[in-house]
Amino acid sequence: MTRLWLARAGILGHRRRAGLLDRRAAWTDDAVRRAAWAGLTDSMPRAALLSLHARLENVTDDSWEDAAFVQVWGPRYSVYVVCGCDVAVFTRGRLPAGGAARARADDIASRLADVLDGERSDVREAAAALEIHPNAIRYAAPTGTLLIRWDGGRQPEVWMVAVPDTHDEEMRRELARRHLHVAGPSTPASFSQWAGLRSGLAEAVFDEFADELVSVTTPVGDGWILAADEPSFRSQPDPPAPARLLPSGDTYWLCWGADRHLLVPDAGHRDMLWTSRVWPGAVMVDGEIIGTWRRSRHAVTIQPWHDLPAAARDAVEAEAISFPLPGLDRQIEVSWSRTD
Repeated sequence: MTRLWLARAGILGHRRRAGLLDRRAAWTDDAVRRAAWAGLTDSMPRAALLSLHARLENVTDDSWEDAAFVQVWGPRYSVYVVCGCDVAVFTRGRLPAGGAARARADDIASRLADVLDGERSDVREAAAALEIHPNAIRYAAPTGTLLIRWDGGRQPEVWMVAVPDTHDEEMRRELARRHLHVAGPSTPASFSQWAGLRSGLAEAVFDEFADELVSVTTPVGDGWILAADEPSFRSQPDPPAPARLLPSGDTYWLCWGADRHLLVPDAGHRDMLWTSRVWPGAVMVDGEIIGTWRRSRHAVTIQPWHDLPAAARDAVEAEAISFPLPGLDRQIEVSWSRTD
């Protein structure tokens, strides 16, 4: 099989284009859905809000609660903000076809619906009524009937909705398409890890829509892209934004294994970004991840991996100061810390 060669610059250019990271888009229904195309991770309080801010104009401190969005326990049972019209993709798309995991999901969802009886509840109270650990409630999420609201502080609130009127097989294929569009080139193994699916099921999903895929070779190995995305991969990258501060778990750098080598070639720098504990944020300058950032209330600390020119430092600081974060009683202050 002849594989299409894709260079690193073309891959990153496509990913930034697909992720709206080169230039913020105006807040429209279409742009909002594109910004959340692969979901917005929100397991770190208000990470989804900062991911929106990196992609869209006029994001405010309550934009994550816009009517377009809902919260679910999505891939890997992490908290996600997704478009309401896409709930089935991020829930039913992860539902096993059978077996113990499917039975567990259906059982908890059924009993939870009886307990809640159309009402909302603190997750701890709901779990107590079911006599299970609160963390076990999330196993019902792939049924598509469980929504949550988590403000980053207190325990999540949970409630039940109707089963989405969709076909599970197509939702799994759509979940894979979205992963490939935003994070491609990819493989069934990478999709399995990203989505939290069994490896065998992930491989079967890729086989089901193989006619939509193009095989490629990259600097970090072979993979697949959507045929519809080939022109984007082949085209010249767009001019990158001067700076973006991407939160912990942002879709752009949510990857594992060899996939990380493409984004951050230096092994030492990878260890600083993908830590064994809570991940920091990623600092992007001119389209490259060049350091990390952390925040404590109003204090944002930038840790670049090399010296930056004054213009780049100014752009990074402007991004930090513009964070639309709720609950701050003073302006954000930026400090710099070297890694050496």
